[in-house]
Amino acid sequence: MADRLVPRYEQFDASFASFVLANAALEPLLEGCRWLEGPVWFADHEFLLVSDIPNDRTLRVTERGEVSVFRQPAGYPNGHARDREGRLIECSHLHRAVRRTNPDGDIETLADRYLGKRLNAPNDVVVKSDGTIWFTDPHYGIETDYEGSKQLPELGPSVYCLDPETNELTLVADGFDGPNGLAFSPDERTLYIAESGRQFDPAPKRVLRALDVHPTAPRLRNGRDLHAVSPGYIDGLRCDVDGNVWVTAGDGIHVLSAHGALLGKILPPAAVQNFCFGGRHRSRLFICSAGSLHALSVNRRGARWP
Repeated sequence: MADRLVPRYEQFDASFASFVLANAALEPLLEGCRWLEGPVWFADHEFLLVSDIPNDRTLRVTERGEVSVFRQPAGYPNGHARDREGRLIECSHLHRAVRRTNPDGDIETLADRYLGKRLNAPNDVVVKSDGTIWFTDPHYGIETDYEGSKQLPELGPSVYCLDPETNELTLVADGFDGPNGLAFSPDERTLYIAESGRQFDPAPKRVLRALDVHPTAPRLRNGRDLHAVSPGYIDGLRCDVDGNVWVTAGDGIHVLSAHGALLGKILPPAAVQNFCFGGRHRSRLFICSAGSLHALSVNRRGARWP
């Protein structure tokens, strides 16, 4: 393992000084993978699950860096979340589906079609407090064999809401080139969605979009561009308990206010594609950088249901 490193920080607002711990090191937990994605923290078991997509495996990692295989083959999963009963929800590129792991270990397909057509490659997923499952469905996971299997899309890139009680799947947002990571604000009145553009576009979109959530129905309205990152594009994103939005970019993790103002940047040595909050108080970042996983303690707690 590499030596412990302290990341660089850039401050754009005075409040950002209270977000970082100057003596907190970037702690290596896992190396030698190909492309890590979809980190999700299991507080009741004190471990992280993360997907090494091109190697078709889901790994279990403790805060001490103890690593074991959770599932292989895994169906080339990308985004992960937990539902209100603690079950694992995953986005499978290979199966072009959103799936759930039940307590007995059985894997159940929750959604793989919309209006009779196959989903593309569900990418990222969040679960709302009412149990509904919201996920993005771009084309990325079926455009090459590297993260699954190259296949033809049947639907445009979109965002969906699934009611697992009725199995009703609702299209809640379209008009995206590449909807990617997503997260609810702590009060669930806003859904943030990363518009990452087309995979092979030389000038991809790099916009964080915000949409208002209807309080009782699976509907979104008042979509607006909240922030454009530079360099790179947004992949993963999370909210903290204060409503700030943390997003990945080409140089690290950018921290934004709920209104899209850039507060500061966390700049690890390598680019970041995804991360999540975890640890005892949800105040440690588990950071996926290409084939490596690191942990970093910060002075903010992640929203309880990232």
